[in-house]
Amino acid sequence: MKILHLDTNHPLLIEQLDALGFENHEDYNSDIDCVKRKVHSYDGLVIRSRFKIDRDFLQAAENLKFIGRVGSGLENIDLMAADEMGVKVFGAPEGNCNAVGEHAMGLLLNLFNNIRRSDREVRKGVWKREANRGLELEGKTIGIIGYGHTGKAFAKKLSGFDCEVLCHDIIPGLGDQYAKQVEIEDIREKADVLSFHVPLTELTDRMLNKGYIEAFTKPFWFINTARGRNVMTSDLVDALENGTILGAGLDVLEYEKLSFENLDDIRQLPEPFQYLVKSDRVILTPHIAGWTHESKRKLAKVIVDKIKLHIAHD
Repeated sequence: MKILHLDTNHPLLIEQLDALGFENHEDYNSDIDCVKRKVHSYDGLVIRSRFKIDRDFLQAAENLKFIGRVGSGLENIDLMAADEMGVKVFGAPEGNCNAVGEHAMGLLLNLFNNIRRSDREVRKGVWKREANRGLELEGKTIGIIGYGHTGKAFAKKLSGFDCEVLCHDIIPGLGDQYAKQVEIEDIREKADVLSFHVPLTELTDRMLNKGYIEAFTKPFWFINTARGRNVMTSDLVDALENGTILGAGLDVLEYEKLSFENLDDIRQLPEPFQYLVKSDRVILTPHIAGWTHESKRKLAKVIVDKIKLHIAHD
C-alpha cells in the first residue's frame, strides 16, 4: 500500500509506517497540479496544511482510501466529498491538545500579570510596580467555547487555580470534573475570561463578532488558540478600544495564509492588525500553541496508530 507524504513531519511517522510494510513516498516541493497528476497512484495521503484537498483533487485521487492530517483541524479537506468517495479522513487532535492547553494557560497568565509589558519596560530601565499590578485567576469564571480535546486540556490546566470553569459545545454531555457544561447564556452572564477551542466551520467562521461580544453582560478577557477566522478582527479591535474586551491573547490570526506558515503580506495588512501589534493589552504568537517538540512526535504517533487501525478494520 502506497502513501504520499506532502508535508514534513517527525521522522517517527515514516519510520513506523515503513516498519508496518507501507511504501512511503515524500513530495514536499511539487505544486498542487503536479501532485494531482500522480495522486491516483496512491492509497493514502498524509498532509498538514500545505494544500487544500478539495473535490477536484479527490476526484483525481481515484484509488485513495484515507487521508491523515497531522494536526487538529480538518478545514483544509472537503469532508463531504471525501465521504461521498469513500475516503476516510482523520486528524490528530489528541497529539497536540496538551500543548495547546498549556499555551492558552500561558497567554492568560501573561495577560493577567502584565508580563509582556513589564518585561519590555524593565529592559529599558523602567521600574513600574503599581502600573503593572496584576490579577489572580482565583475566584474568576472561565468560559470555554468548544469542549473537545483542546478545550478539555485547557480546563484541566485551570483545575489548580481555584476558578470556576464553564464550557459550551454543540454536542451535549461533554462536561467533566474539570468543567461544567452550560448553555451559552450562562457563559455570557458569568465569564471573566472567554477561550475559543472550536474548529473552523460555517457555524464558527467569524463567530466572535460585534453581536457575539455585545451579548456578554460584563467585560471579559479573550483567548484564541483555535483558528484566526473564528474572529472578526475589526470587531475585536472595536471591543478592545471601547473596553468590552479587556485584553486578548491570540495565537492565531484572521490574516494567516492557508498553510499557517506565514501571514499575508504584512505591508498590506489592514488597520485592525496594526492595532493588535501596537496594543500592550494584546499578546500575539505565530500559531505555535500546538507546536512543541513533544507534540511533533505525538502527532506523528497518533496518525500512525489511526492508519494502522483503519487498515486493520478495512
